[in-house]
Amino acid sequence: MKRLEFQRDEKKQRVMVACADGIVSVYSHCAYCRHCAGVLVGKRVVPTPQNTALTEVRSGKASDDNLMNAAMMFNTMVRDGSAIECSDDENRGFTKLY
Repeated sequence: MKRLEFQRDEKKQRVMVACADGIVSVYSHCAYCRHCAGVLVGKRVVPTPQNTALTEVRSGKASDDNLMNAAMMFNTMVRDGSAIECSDDENRGFTKLY
């Protein structure tokens, strides 16, 4: 597991990380990547809500709306966080979550 520190651009409202694919947006890449394991908020790594929501949707326990809510929660975690926990130890790069 590796930690990818955020590179914030306050002027353009962007948060980027150095991924195997290069410098990518956390909001459009990490949020939908299978390797994203969590967001470092303070001293604690919070698991990504997308994984939980996807599991519930696939098992029929939740509606598709939960995926949208999970994405909104991820954006909030990124706003308050400082890094992404990435399980891409083999440097494969972006892999679709769904």
